[in-house]
Order: sequence, then C-alpha cells, then structure tokens
Amino acid sequence: MINKDNYKEDLKILSDRRSFIKKSFCGGILAAATYLSITSGGLVHASPKSNKQPSAEVKPGELDEYYGFWSGGQSGEVRIMGVPSMREIKRIPVFNYDCTYGWGITNYSKKILGDYTIGDTHHVHLSYNNGTYDGKYAFVNDKSQARLARIRLDYMETDAITKIPNTQGTHGIFPSRNKLDAVYCNSEFHIPLPNDGRDADEPKKYLALHTCIDAASMKVRWQIIVDGNLDLCATDYHGKYSMGTCYNSENGVLLDEMMSADRDYLTVFNLKRIEEAIASGSGERIEGSDVPVLDGRGKNPYVLYIPIPKNPHGVNVDPKGKYAICAGKLSPTVSIVSLEKVDKAFAGVITNPRDCVVAEPEVGLGPLHTAFDNEGRAYTSIFIDSVVTKWDIEKAVKGQNPIIQKLDVHYQVGHINASMSETKNADGKYVVSLNKFSKDRFLPVGPYFPDNDQLISISGKKMELLHDSPVSPEPHDAVIVDVSLIKTKQIWDKNDHKFSFEKSIVQKLGVEFGENKVIRRGNKVYAVMSSIAPNFGLTSIHVNLGDEVTIIQTNLDNIEDLTHGFCLSLYNINYGVSPMETVSVTFIADKKGVFWYYCPWFCHALHLEMRGRLIVT
Repeated sequence: MINKDNYKEDLKILSDRRSFIKKSFCGGILAAATYLSITSGGLVHASPKSNKQPSAEVKPGELDEYYGFWSGGQSGEVRIMGVPSMREIKRIPVFNYDCTYGWGITNYSKKILGDYTIGDTHHVHLSYNNGTYDGKYAFVNDKSQARLARIRLDYMETDAITKIPNTQGTHGIFPSRNKLDAVYCNSEFHIPLPNDGRDADEPKKYLALHTCIDAASMKVRWQIIVDGNLDLCATDYHGKYSMGTCYNSENGVLLDEMMSADRDYLTVFNLKRIEEAIASGSGERIEGSDVPVLDGRGKNPYVLYIPIPKNPHGVNVDPKGKYAICAGKLSPTVSIVSLEKVDKAFAGVITNPRDCVVAEPEVGLGPLHTAFDNEGRAYTSIFIDSVVTKWDIEKAVKGQNPIIQKLDVHYQVGHINASMSETKNADGKYVVSLNKFSKDRFLPVGPYFPDNDQLISISGKKMELLHDSPVSPEPHDAVIVDVSLIKTKQIWDKNDHKFSFEKSIVQKLGVEFGENKVIRRGNKVYAVMSSIAPNFGLTSIHVNLGDEVTIIQTNLDNIEDLTHGFCLSLYNINYGVSPMETVSVTFIADKKGVFWYYCPWFCHALHLEMRGRLIVT
C-alpha cells in the first residue's frame, strides 16, 4: 500500500531536488555565460485527462499510425516503436551482440560488425528523396568507436558499418535530403593527426573533422578540418549545405579551457565547392588513410563560421527549408539562421557571417533541440526548465514575442521530435519528449532508473500530454515516420545479396540451399541443412575434434512469422533464421562428446523435439 503522507513528502523532496538542480546549474556553468537571463512566459502544466483530450490508445487489432526509430544509446542498437501507442515493437542490433538475430555470431554479422562488440548510438536518420523519406535506409552513428551504420528498412536489419578514419567521437550525422547521396558525420573529439602519440601534449595541434560518406557504397568520400569541436549535424533541402554546431572554438582540453571565448559557431559546409576541390585532386592524405582531407580552418572558401552563443547544441532545419535553428544550451536563446543569407555570405554579398542570424528569441533555460509542425511553429526542448516550448518562427524573425506555450515534462528533456518533423511533409500531430530522468513516474527498479519518453499532442491550439513510456537507457534521438513510407518484407528473397557468402560456398560444394548434406573437405566440414517445423534436415552431424565446422541453414517454411533458429549447447552459438533466410556460422569443434542443437524459437507444438546432435570424436 502506498502511504499517502509519505508519497506527498517524496513529491516535495523531488520538487526540491529539481529546484536544486536548476539553481545549481544556473549558478555554476550558466553563470559563466554572462548573456544569460531568465526566460519569459509562464509555465503551462499538463492538464488532467478529460474526454476532450486526444488518446494515445491503439486498441487490439489496430495498428499505429507511425513508425518511431529510436537510438538505443549505450546498448548500441536501434529500437522500433509504434506511435502513438509508444509500444516497443523491435530492437535492431547494430553495434551490439544479440542472439535473437544471431548478430555478432553468424558469419554475415561478424563480417559487418568487425572487431568491436560495443557501441553508443545517438542519432538515427532515414534516407531521403525530394525532401521526404524514401523508405530505403536508416543511418545511425556509433560515438564510441567512430562508426556509421546503415539499416535496410525492407528487412529492418543492419547491412553495413563503416569505420570513419582520422576521427573519434562520431556524434551528429545527417543524410542528404534532396536524394540518396551522402551521409555527413561530425567528429566531436579533436585528436592529433596522425594519432600516434607524437603531438599528444600539444592540444593546439588537435583536429576535428567533418566527414562525407557515400550512402550507397558506404565508403568515405572526403573529410574537412574545422576549428573547434563539432556537435550536431543537419543538411538543407537542396543538397547545397551540410552544417554542424561547433563548440570549444578555443581548442581546449579541460573544461575551463573550453569556456573562455564569448561565442562559438554554426559551421556551414559548401558541398559544391568541397566536391569540386576533391574532384580536382585537392586534399591531403593523413598518414594511415587514403581519404582526401581539406583544410577548412580560418578564412577559407569551404566553411562559413557563423557566430552564435557559447556551446550550442542542436541544429535543425525547418520543413520549408528557410532556417537553421541552433539551440543555445548555455544561452536561453535559439539562433535562427537564414539559409538565404548563407547563400549571400558564400557569394560575398554578406561579409559578416553574424548577419546570417536573423533572430535570437529566448525560449527557456537550457534549450537543446527543435522540432516543427506544418504551420510554422517550433517546439524546443528545454533541459534545465524541464519544459517543451512552443513558439512561432516568423514572429521571432519579425522581432515579436514568439512564445505560444510551455509544457511541463518529466524530467530534464534532451532530444525532441515531431511526426514527420524532419521532412517537408511535417504533419503537426505528435511530439515525443525524450526525458533523461523519470524519478517518480514508474515503479522503482533499483539505482538504474528508466528514461521517460512522453507523447504530446500538438494537433490542437495547446500541447496536451498524452502518455508516459518507460524506456531502457538511453535513447538520444528519435524520428517519427508515417507508416505508408516504410514497405517491409515478411519473407526473405532467397536471391538477396545478403546470402552471397553462403551461396559461394554451396556452389563450390555442388549443392543447393536446404539440401541436407554433410560434406568434408580435409579438416573442414560443411553441414548444409534445412529447417521445417518441427524438424531439422540433419538430426546428427559427425565431426572430428579440431575440425572447422560450418553450418549453413535455410528456413524453408515459406510462411510469415515462422522463425527457426540454431542453438548449439556449450559452443556459444545461438541465432535466428527467418522464413526463407539462409544463415551460416563457422566454429572449431574443440570439445569431444555429444552436443545437442535445438531450435530456440517456439515454432511448433513440438518445438522441444526440434533438435539434433553434433557428435565430436
């Protein structure tokens, strides 16, 4: 039973704690930023649920309106959510091990995953065509190991991972919005180049890079050096610019060394000029890499440095493609940058880059990210105030008070996104607030609290809080995509390029997928088999101690939602096989005896009987 008196006291403690966090932050780091002031406008708390309030309920037998693609943070995965139900539908392994899909265990996944077995996913974005999602790919970063991954959306599966040279701390990423062309990646951490220890004690020689990766081949095209550390990334709608917020323009290593300058920058990269320079043979090769690298520091033709308040964070381009909105983080403001004026700055018509900033309205203490609806309104996450601020972009540009509403969220919101917000087809239905703290919102589960995602309706005149959702730490970002734009396949095409490795093996052996044969070639044993509920095509596999064994398994059940798998006792092997999929795994038979393999999926009433023996003698 909940003790109401204790509950009230706990709420008072939480409220006091929240005030303390806010005050201490403002009195510490924010005090260093002399231009800070208290935001204007009153706080509007979420109203109690009423009959007029929109519902997040999706009834049994009904489907969600949107796919939500969530980064998985420290897990290294991407999560698929249904919106508005906020139910988790699937976890896609990317940089992490996952036996459900055999990720990091099968031959295919080992090849893609490489040597690293952990990741830190922050930002997931989908591929575009003509300003909206094309349904082909999702891209996500790995901050921990400086990588970019690509996910096929037809099968919701990772199909490529690229290690980005000359960088550490790959953070902000964003694809081209005009067509399937490139993905641009920001390195947040600056390092000496080459990073071999020779300049470790000379931070002024540390460098950060902006990287272009070809979206189709996933190969690195070029890189460009910048002043400072790059944070979040965005692109325009016409293929002219990529951009990134930039902090630590001082090139410091310690916190106090990073805080001396009055302003930092929005860096805007002129893609045409960079591509022309690369095509002409410009660009140095850093020792250990064959990627051409341009120097974009100081005054140069490639990079425009637009001064904005200190330590900016998110940069987001509005659906009309007119403005880039930069969140102040340490400033209570957002900087509205006119992309038309950026054109003029690169053309030399505007000589002072600061003139590209057309407004800097105050939106709250600790603005981080901005989402958009379809009527010119922006929604900015405010970390310190724990609110979402709704404001009018054009009113801000005209110098009028743009604040429409502030909605309390729980607590310390980081990223925010709205339905179709990062496309020209933003629809103004929902906003999701990705909050870093949950405190009193859910049953206690020990010292690691869940994060709290909150669904907000933005379809009416006022924002309405609809739903709380506990989520495993720590999703950094999310995109919300209309279901009509994603066309998934429930059964694999047996000729898919994913199976090229396995196909090359069976062709050399003179067999077909699912033919059920054990073939020896010296000390290499190939077990080619099928699985059809409730049977494996091979119920015993005889090998010698020390043999290299390759299992090639094809699920011949041509029925959606009928997955099989292969789990080999005491051999650290466990994976799933979807309908008509072929999966292979190679291992050394280094233990003598009888080892049962079985289907770990509940595929049939006799699923316990679906098994066989690996006999090692």
